[in-house]
Amino acid sequence: MRDLSKVTDPLADLSIDYVEIYVADLESAAFDWVDRYAFTVIGTGGSAEHRSIALRHGQTTLVLTEATSDHHPASAYVSSHGDGVADIALRTADVEAAFSAAVGGGALVHRRPTRHAGGGPEVTAALKGFGDLVHTLVQRAPGEEPGLPAGFVPALRADGDRADDVGLVDIDHVAVCLSVGDLEPTVEYYVGALGFRNIFEERIVVGRQAMESKVVQSPSGAVTLTLIQPDPTADPGQIDEFLKGHQGSGVQHLAFSSPDAVRSVRALSRRGVGFLKTPSAYYDLLGERIELAEERLEDLRATHVLVDEDHGGQLFQIFTASSHPRHTLFFEVIERQGAATFGSSNIKALYEAVELERAGKRGLGL
Repeated sequence: MRDLSKVTDPLADLSIDYVEIYVADLESAAFDWVDRYAFTVIGTGGSAEHRSIALRHGQTTLVLTEATSDHHPASAYVSSHGDGVADIALRTADVEAAFSAAVGGGALVHRRPTRHAGGGPEVTAALKGFGDLVHTLVQRAPGEEPGLPAGFVPALRADGDRADDVGLVDIDHVAVCLSVGDLEPTVEYYVGALGFRNIFEERIVVGRQAMESKVVQSPSGAVTLTLIQPDPTADPGQIDEFLKGHQGSGVQHLAFSSPDAVRSVRALSRRGVGFLKTPSAYYDLLGERIELAEERLEDLRATHVLVDEDHGGQLFQIFTASSHPRHTLFFEVIERQGAATFGSSNIKALYEAVELERAGKRGLGL
């Protein structure tokens, strides 16, 4: 096992460079991110087998890719899973060294290091992750500003920063649903191959349903994966439903950080983004466990934002209602005021809110 305390560890600087989502309809997906989430188109890419658009909001870069040929992996991915996260690209100062260290630690190879001419990263490689997801390794110099993936052509930037009112800064964490029996091997894979640390774990029980959760984080603290597995001895629930709809393990949601969750929710709501509703009783009881000013409490109640706290401070978060045809992908807005954990009480509240949404859809015959 590598010594993660050594600053010379080639995996010590891993951070998220971009997230690639495979989609069935590129124009529709891009319009949704631009119109509703205030992302800006920053580049385009493609080949005889695919078309791609790169978008940015704050420090977050999303790449949307549609297959134009059955030979491109996006074709089989969308057929099996529907639109979904296919690549969490990880940036590093030295791709070849990071690739060698990861493979030496047991990482599975998806694509060996390749050098690129022209713009974009000089070197890339790719490792297999969970399910059908891969991690492209992207070489960028320390401190370099976010760039485009290899082979992309920059687009003209729009005047001004239309994302100011929304205020999504970066990707705080990625939540992953895993098939029964995959939780421990996945944790071991990220710890052993990519040098991640297992920083948090818990069992969550809601009624007769239950799930196990563990959180792994890169040595830099910049990449955080919340890994969730259903308890097969409990009644089936939303994690089982995800696995059925997605046909296997995959990303359940991306969490976007914000300096002001209430402001972000109000701005996104005006743009047409729907959020899960939190029962009013949640806020009636909130004051008994967390100290909040009355005005702050009413802002949270009005926007349905959840709140929790740990030894470091408070955490505010809310989850979008899924607009995915299979209801297998949604998003989160999260504000950290010193808190470093993941809202243990809120995870249960989220689970209950999703259950209410699922029950409502069943009642409508959806």
